[in-house]
Amino acid sequence: MVQVKSFVFNPFSENTYLIHDATGEAVIIDPGCSDKAELAAVESYVEANSLKPVYVINTHAHIDHVLGIAALKRKYDIPFALHQLDEPLLKAVKTYASNYGFHGFDEPEIDSYLKEGEVFQFGETALEIIFVPGHAPGHVAFVNHAQRFVIGGDVLFRLSIGRTDLPGGNHATLLESIRTKIFTLPDDYTVYAGHMEPTTVGFEKKNNPFFR
Repeated sequence: MVQVKSFVFNPFSENTYLIHDATGEAVIIDPGCSDKAELAAVESYVEANSLKPVYVINTHAHIDHVLGIAALKRKYDIPFALHQLDEPLLKAVKTYASNYGFHGFDEPEIDSYLKEGEVFQFGETALEIIFVPGHAPGHVAFVNHAQRFVIGGDVLFRLSIGRTDLPGGNHATLLESIRTKIFTLPDDYTVYAGHMEPTTVGFEKKNNPFFR
């Protein structure tokens, strides 16, 4: 049984996810922890549940999703993976982080690259990697078919979609990613988004105003 724990962090109200299974192994997805208190919230959950974090993986590399990566890598001595096309976005964060009040951004080293079609495995859990650009050029999502959910980052939100007015964004590409990669999943799959509450594939196919 996979457990999905969400935290809401930083001024952007970003959803950080920690998923773990019966083995105690865990992965941290999109850690947006922006201060010591937010980092402590992750660490307290890990300790309280006797978990062993084994990897940090990111859907994409916008500032609100990457603030806690370096600290968590050091804390748990674990690697970090990202799609290669988002590496320039990660490297750009240090040039503008202070504009948002995040001073001294600690840029994490990328240890491996995520690729579409591969399956990221930890413990007894498998996450299929799907490539869903549009919000960011190297945006990916993680699909768990056993328990029918998607960690989708900033692609599809409840009754909305991700922004496309940021560098590397493209509105038509994002809509195509959702139509061909997310909406082809069964309707009952839960979508855990990078902001706001979870939704389902079926609900968004029926109600999302961008697809009427």
